[in-house]
Amino acid sequence: MDAGSLTVVGTGFGGGGQITADAANAIASSEKVLYLVPDADTDEWIRAANPTSESLGDFYLGRASRFETYLDITEHILSFVRRGLRVCAVFYGHPGVFVFPSHEAIIRAGEEGFTARMLPGVSAEDCLFSDLGVDPGRRGCRTFDATDFLVRRRQPDVTVPLILWQVGAVGRTDYPRDDNRANLAILAEVLLMQYGAGHEVVIYEAAFGPRRDPVIEFICLEQLAEVPIRLISTLYVPPRDEPVIDEQMAARLGMPEDFFPRRIDAASRYRPSRPYAQPKPRPVPGR
Repeated sequence: MDAGSLTVVGTGFGGGGQITADAANAIASSEKVLYLVPDADTDEWIRAANPTSESLGDFYLGRASRFETYLDITEHILSFVRRGLRVCAVFYGHPGVFVFPSHEAIIRAGEEGFTARMLPGVSAEDCLFSDLGVDPGRRGCRTFDATDFLVRRRQPDVTVPLILWQVGAVGRTDYPRDDNRANLAILAEVLLMQYGAGHEVVIYEAAFGPRRDPVIEFICLEQLAEVPIRLISTLYVPPRDEPVIDEQMAARLGMPEDFFPRRIDAASRYRPSRPYAQPKPRPVPGR
């Protein structure tokens, strides 16, 4: 029997339209495909590309612990590698971004002597940069899991864009099926101390299919604990203040004095002058 191998790939968020050529080839040429995607278009595309395809979605049915689910998925993937098959594990988005089983499976496969690799994909962050017109090269960007942001007491730099992932599951180890208002209120409390009640933020979700639009909703921080937020929602917090420019350092580097703009139009901090999307502000509850 040939030695098994593992290739982990991502499908992006376009219903198959964001799958790279390398990922498509890995899916088509593998002897076993295991996949986890949220939409019917991508599901259909994968099944058509390889008849050995098997969904991992059933692992989430009736389960309380996310971590145990992730471990079971990891073990299921490796069971086919151990049989000597060329296995392709497919996850939506980027397979290495907030996908515990992908990293764990690669680590374990390597420890057991199998060849394992990961191919890059289009992440939700990539989609956010495009949909909101955010250039991380302009001011930098800080990204955290929302729970990690709170329990590790992360200190935001209010001159830099902040992205918080999985805000709908903040502080939860299960699969939230309720409103999760108490934990959202705690997150809002921490952010309010840094940014102020009137600071406008964006609730964002990448489009899951070619015929769908992304979710882009502008709210004030004071509304965060009141509005509906789904498990997959991302929170984009634009900068509050202008960054400080070290003029002495710029001079030492030989940079011209007018290289950095002194002032930036407030709207352009997080909304491009010609927005890529035209969202409608969410109304304030009770107003």
